[in-house]
Amino acid sequence: MTTAVCPGSYDPPTNGHLDVFERAAGLFDEVVVLIGVNKSKKGLFSVDERITLLAGAIAHLDNVRVDSWYGLTVDYCAANGVQAIVKGLRTASDFDYELPMAQMNQQLTGVETLFLPTRPGLSHLSSSLVKEVAAFGGNVEGMLPEEVHARLLARLAEQA
Repeated sequence: MTTAVCPGSYDPPTNGHLDVFERAAGLFDEVVVLIGVNKSKKGLFSVDERITLLAGAIAHLDNVRVDSWYGLTVDYCAANGVQAIVKGLRTASDFDYELPMAQMNQQLTGVETLFLPTRPGLSHLSSSLVKEVAAFGGNVEGMLPEEVHARLLARLAEQA
């Protein structure tokens, strides 16, 4: 069985993320959406909340599940028999950032990284930008799975 991870913070998950998960699901027997835990960073949503949001967003994908990990993604891969890391790329600067990491991961453990170019209609989406636009009252409907959109608006209202 071939397994891949799609690592990220997913705070919050966007439709761009979901597109990568769906496409990876067609390439691998199992895909793990892996939430990287960084205790020094305070996200808008807790790791448990992100797990719940992602689980709802991927419920239609039978071979995709959500997990979290504190540490190096390649250590998760080694501990769980994962063969590949899948990353979505929006821009050339994403590639410039991701390539050295992919090369380091391959050197450390032999795990390969596959890059999926983002679909043109989704390439502008990032969790940070979506949060910022929503915080200033901009309409981000259609940029996030419906449940994520509702939770984002609710969380921002709680903080106002």
